[in-house]
Amino acid sequence: MEEASLKIFQSQVLLPFSLENGNVHAFLGPFVGQNKKKFANTLLPEDDSTLPFIHSAEIDLSLFGDTTKIFRAFPPIKDRHLSWLTRIESEMSSSWVETSIFDFIQLAKFDLHLFDPQMLLSAIFFWNRETRAFEFPCDFVCPTLLDIATITGLAPIGERFHHDILEEEVPIKEDKKTYLAFITAHVGKSGTSVSTSEHIAFLMYWLSACVFCTPSLQVPKYYYALAQALHSKKQICLSKLLLVSLYTSLDEASESLFRETGPRNLSGPLWLLQLWLNAIFEKKLSLTSSFTPPCALEGARLTTLTPRKRSIQHFAKYIDAILSFTNFSEDLAPFIRTTLTGPSWLRQNNQVGHISRDSLEMWFGFLSWDIIFSGVRQKDVRIYPYQPQLFARQFGLCQMKPLPLRPIESIDADICVDEGNYQEVLDFILHPGTELQLTPFTFSPFFLVSRCYLRW
Repeated sequence: MEEASLKIFQSQVLLPFSLENGNVHAFLGPFVGQNKKKFANTLLPEDDSTLPFIHSAEIDLSLFGDTTKIFRAFPPIKDRHLSWLTRIESEMSSSWVETSIFDFIQLAKFDLHLFDPQMLLSAIFFWNRETRAFEFPCDFVCPTLLDIATITGLAPIGERFHHDILEEEVPIKEDKKTYLAFITAHVGKSGTSVSTSEHIAFLMYWLSACVFCTPSLQVPKYYYALAQALHSKKQICLSKLLLVSLYTSLDEASESLFRETGPRNLSGPLWLLQLWLNAIFEKKLSLTSSFTPPCALEGARLTTLTPRKRSIQHFAKYIDAILSFTNFSEDLAPFIRTTLTGPSWLRQNNQVGHISRDSLEMWFGFLSWDIIFSGVRQKDVRIYPYQPQLFARQFGLCQMKPLPLRPIESIDADICVDEGNYQEVLDFILHPGTELQLTPFTFSPFFLVSRCYLRW
């Protein structure tokens, strides 16, 4: 490759190429050199202890029989909070629209509490805690920010959340109650206006019970700062917080599979995993529903596809379905189809080969690497990399050998931020040398992989 072209490709998110038949496709960049002699990559784990559970010499399925003890922290049934949600929405819907959470809150009106434990566990069997990806036979797959946007309506852009984001706090009762008791304590009387404290309390409940699904089944105070930030109409990028929360819960769930007693009390946004699995298994397992939800979100539709029958015998069906993904297919990229039911701002712009110029910022968020701070408490803050280069084909792009954001000797992806100086960490990792550009052009989806990727 010529030096001039190499410099351009090192700064571009999309790298076009054409085949002999004239069809134009694209790799997901940037191009940072595809060394043909050195196949090792620090992006991959060197410790066998992080290999997916499916590689265990023996798996005792009897440990996964009592799913009531394994899964406790799923969203409560909608009837418990629906009347409170309706009350708050009647006065705060315009605020939710301004904060870009209106569509996401609508999901709480549907059956997020329904899940298929055998489907979830079968997928977690394939989770690698080091790469933070499901290692299917066709290589890495994982929910991306595009998947989250389609399911929840959350855009991949917005402010980073940090704990000192509030300039002034609004007083609220400092109680730690179960969900029902919290609702009873904070819901306003019928016929009265929704107060600031009631709205913040509702957002705390929603974040705890319906979004992040805390293991205590209570509303902890550490969601207060995020709830008040949303009340204050700060444009927090919830989609990235949700993604890293899913990473954390999958890491913990995968690690718990290796315990002699089996997993217990799994928590976090596993409802998101269920909906994503419904999407990729919809055709393969013929998941259907006759109910059409009155909501223009894929997430609402996907809630109706969750299988209702539970049986330990279903492990074989789901494991076989995963193992049948020997080649990457459109089933693993379910949200780039032209018939998408997602949010209106994404519906006509969900194919990267036909994006409009006014959606460049959104697609830059989907496709470019980033650093995400997890945790809503200072002591829980950790750094996670968002590296869509691992999952290029899920966007309809071709796959090159991915490279890490920084060499492993430079920074640990799980480094704790003890001092709270987030900007200093970002400046260190996302230095100007990694600045990328997204230049749109027209091309068609394709699932090709490079030779260097195959050797790697």
